[in-house]
Amino acid sequence: MAAIVASALFMQNLDSTVVATALPSMARSLGEDPLVMGVAITSYLVALTVFIPLSGWVADRFGAKQVFMAAIATFTLASALCGLSDGLATMVAARILQGLGGAMMVPVGRILLLRRVRKDELLTVTTWLSMPGLLGPVLGPPVGGLLTDLISWRAVFWINVPVGMLGLVLVWRIIPALPAPPPVPPDIRGLTLVGAALTCLMFAFETLGRGLVPNPIPQIVLLAGLGLTALAVRHCLRVENPALDFRLLSIPSFRVPAVAGTVFRVGAGAVPFLIPLTLQLGFGASASKSGMISFATAVGAFTMKPMAQFALRRFGFRNVLIWNALLGALAVALCGAFRPGWPLTAIFLVLMVGGLFRSLHFTTLNTLAYADVPQEKLSAATSLYSTAQQLPLALGVAVASAVLQASVAIAGRSEAAMPDFTMGFLAGALLTAAAAPLSLGLPRDAGEGIVRR
Repeated sequence: MAAIVASALFMQNLDSTVVATALPSMARSLGEDPLVMGVAITSYLVALTVFIPLSGWVADRFGAKQVFMAAIATFTLASALCGLSDGLATMVAARILQGLGGAMMVPVGRILLLRRVRKDELLTVTTWLSMPGLLGPVLGPPVGGLLTDLISWRAVFWINVPVGMLGLVLVWRIIPALPAPPPVPPDIRGLTLVGAALTCLMFAFETLGRGLVPNPIPQIVLLAGLGLTALAVRHCLRVENPALDFRLLSIPSFRVPAVAGTVFRVGAGAVPFLIPLTLQLGFGASASKSGMISFATAVGAFTMKPMAQFALRRFGFRNVLIWNALLGALAVALCGAFRPGWPLTAIFLVLMVGGLFRSLHFTTLNTLAYADVPQEKLSAATSLYSTAQQLPLALGVAVASAVLQASVAIAGRSEAAMPDFTMGFLAGALLTAAAAPLSLGLPRDAGEGIVRR
């Protein structure tokens, strides 16, 4: 069952890494600036984030298995539409539909598993669930580069179609339906406030200081987003069954993965966006060569999965989250030192070590987050934590894009150069390192029921 649910993760992870590698080719084909084409990534991630709060209620109302199958079908159809896009507007529309499918697909698949495992099985299930999903990033960059160079960037979306069809058949034949809990009415007002706040914030982050829309529209939208965020949090703390249950943050083992993990993911989310651009625009590498080099990050991530149990047993959850955040930040900062004169072996090793640190961090966060959540709160916890997982990925791309364009503008250049990419990586490193002090609030015995020291 974990392997079948992981087919959804495979599609999602393959899609994100393939698109980043194909971005420069997509920009040339559609007549857009490569930095502006970052909206093809962020539009998907924003839609994913906006619709995730609905996933828990929809799964409880219509059945987790049925919603999971519908989500896979939606994601697969949207992937085909992305491949048929003839402009930035149609691409963004198809990516938003993809985000709707992904918002229901991964969180609901996680619910299917979490309702069937004991606490002492969490680490094993998380590891098995994550390892097949990591095949997406492992295969994404080289497959994306080869498909882009040999066929077209459109093929990087069509590759999801056979995977989605296979996933649908396996879910239908093998995964049993879960008994649906008693339905509760949806928090329509909360969902509206949360969706509007996230949409405004991401629009502002994507456009602020980049000249995509005239001033002061981004500034006004940013203020509106902050105001809506305050109203959404206030509302969700006052109602019984909120769109996002922030009361779960009173559980330390959930709060630290949600809050510190968000900050870590913003910094880490900049790396998959910056690496292909650095190699193709800064080094002049082809899409296929860029993919073969950048897939080192996923190789390191895949290598770490069997080592995660040893690290957590030896050092404990708290120490791993603190020190690994600093090591991960150092790996991101080293990427900013890349120059065309570097040996490819050295670049590959730096990316692989960085992927190893990030994989250990994500496994630790994802295992700990649900350790002390009551069964009746699993749907609410999945919605809130999945939002905290996805929003930073969009923020990471938006922050990296903004830093790149600001650096280009300050230097008076017409296009991005290596010093601009360095500034993007340093911004990512600072955000990654900021997760370390935020993890100090975790009790020293956190995770004792998951792994025994």
